Amino acid sequence: MQFGLFSVGDVTADPTTGRTPSEGERIEAMTRIALKAEEVGLDVFATGEHHNPPFVPSAPTTHLAFIAAQTERLLLSTATTLITTTDPVRIAEDYAFLQHLAQGRVDLMMGRGNTGPVYPWFGKDIRQGIPMAIENYHLLRRLWREDVVDWEGRFRTPLNGFTSTPRPLDDTPPFVWHGSIRSTEIAEQAAYYGDGFFHNNIFWNIEHTAQMVGLYRRRFEHYRHGAADQAIVGLGGQAFLAGTEAEAKRRFRPYFDNAPVYGHGPSLEEFTRTTPLTVGTPEMVIERTLGLADQVGDYQRQLFLMDHAGLPVETVLEQVEILGREVVPVLRREFEARRPAHVPSAPPTHGSLVAAGRDAPHHLVAPARSAADRAADRAAGRVAATA
Repeated sequence: MQFGLFSVGDVTADPTTGRTPSEGERIEAMTRIALKAEEVGLDVFATGEHHNPPFVPSAPTTHLAFIAAQTERLLLSTATTLITTTDPVRIAEDYAFLQHLAQGRVDLMMGRGNTGPVYPWFGKDIRQGIPMAIENYHLLRRLWREDVVDWEGRFRTPLNGFTSTPRPLDDTPPFVWHGSIRSTEIAEQAAYYGDGFFHNNIFWNIEHTAQMVGLYRRRFEHYRHGAADQAIVGLGGQAFLAGTEAEAKRRFRPYFDNAPVYGHGPSLEEFTRTTPLTVGTPEMVIERTLGLADQVGDYQRQLFLMDHAGLPVETVLEQVEILGREVVPVLRREFEARRPAHVPSAPPTHGSLVAAGRDAPHHLVAPARSAADRAADRAAGRVAATA
């Protein structure tokens, strides 16, 4: 199982000192946190993508390439790649280039984002968010899997004889996750392509998370990628750790109470009851995280949000140290001890996708539409879906 961190890159004042870091300091802090993740044995660092204050991660591939140059093992990912407001051609080129720089240590998570004004800034209509996500991602798959693309759609100018460069490393596109909190269409999209589904459930109760993951699993099986419990699932989480629960709450409460997202709303106690946020001891985080699998089934990736709400970088580095040294080793053992043999232990990586060979479903534009499916459609007189 993969464990790691994701960062939204917020620039927030420390409520205990009143000091707000500069954008440069925040970018440097994210880099230090990623390097610490590798140092303590975590598997993944993922950055968000935002194009508005008070966030800094407007250029994820630039930052991930910088981190790649300073790491050897860490898998570099995104917590959101904006498939709606970013041109699929740009995504295809940028992440293939990053693949080469990082020697394959790359995957990415598609998302629509949660900032409405971004759409008109990039000349898009938020009311078309779902159709754009579906059309743009299908084009992205073609750009990575076909050497020459002729294409025409609703949301960008046509492509005639276009070749995206560089080609994916080893002619193997990165593995893709689809992130969504409440859009069933995105869970369906992930299932259709046999991609991963990441439910970043940090603000949601486990019942809602289980419903969304369950839908994705059922549709994954429907499209004949494997059994429902073999679907590739990732979850989000939040934690603040200390030797005792009382100490953790004392230290974290000022940050929680003033956080831009949930500050001045639910109490810390209420929020920890209804979401994955755990403020307490390593043992409490272990128990809470293992309990997620009781609700959603055995899953493959767990990412924690640790740097937010104005927490000083030194505090975050301390938290990552505890997470990597005291929490994750136990979680690895416990998750693997309970996992059935037929359920994947980890998501696909560049190495595993290359090893699977060129005939593997990953290399198909639309693996749910196999040749046999199309033949059955023709025989039944049905119109085949676009592939």
